[in-house]
Amino acid sequence: MSEGKGTRKRARGIVQSDKMDKSVTVAVTTLGKHPLYGKYMRRVRKHMAHDPQNSAREGDLVEIESTRPLSARKRWRIVRILRRGQQTDVPGPQELTAQAQAGEQDTTA
Repeated sequence: MSEGKGTRKRARGIVQSDKMDKSVTVAVTTLGKHPLYGKYMRRVRKHMAHDPQNSAREGDLVEIESTRPLSARKRWRIVRILRRGQQTDVPGPQELTAQAQAGEQDTTA
């Protein structure tokens, strides 16, 4: 009667969004054959994953594992980060307004 833990599903995917607290959205891509035509088709499925340390960033390649339901949509957790994504330095709204104000001051002087 004592049933142990079953094997948990694991998948690899790329982090699409890290804007939430302790959560990320991971896009998992799989290849599958079309049932009638036999052509290989790429399918992308997005999963919400738990990231307690907020360590994963957008563009990272991560390994996720299925777990008990953690919230209404979270059923996966991050096991490890396999590869860091490329960092893109996109200025935030405060930096853009500061740059715009600095540009206005330069033209008037």
